[in-house]
Amino acid sequence: MKKTVVFGLLLTIGLVTALNVHAQKFALIDMEYILKNIPAYEMANEQLNTISKKWQTEVEALQQEAQNMYKTYQADLVFLSPEMKTKREAEIVAKEQAAQDLKRKYFGTDGELFKKRESLIKPIQDEIYTAVKEIATARGYAAIVDRASAMSIIYASPQIDISNEVLSKLGYSK
Repeated sequence: MKKTVVFGLLLTIGLVTALNVHAQKFALIDMEYILKNIPAYEMANEQLNTISKKWQTEVEALQQEAQNMYKTYQADLVFLSPEMKTKREAEIVAKEQAAQDLKRKYFGTDGELFKKRESLIKPIQDEIYTAVKEIATARGYAAIVDRASAMSIIYASPQIDISNEVLSKLGYSK
């Protein structure tokens, strides 16, 4: 047990020392900033928002129909025969299921909105990734960190932020 702990400690010290001897160059990008400065991304987002609202309205309309059917059923309940009760309950359940199915079709993990987002946003993200990779290779960066998604970055010098360079490489001057 002691040998394992000592070995682990020595290995950790060795790795830290090795990393310090070979200082790595790194840079930061702000993906949110980059995306906000690409008009195609803004247009794609607007398109996604428009279609999302349209689909949400469709789903809500079906849900409202199911609610209205249920309210009517409740009002007519005392007048319905057992067969009619069963039939109306089945219709309500079918309408609720249709609303859930439509919601899943549009907004599910493999839904239409996901596919649309993939087709509109992924090409833009791929272009950014390619530009970042080219800059990293040309300048010899070992790592480029996205400050927008790295919550643990408290401060970073603006000198190591290459977001504007990425935008320039993509053809958008800032």
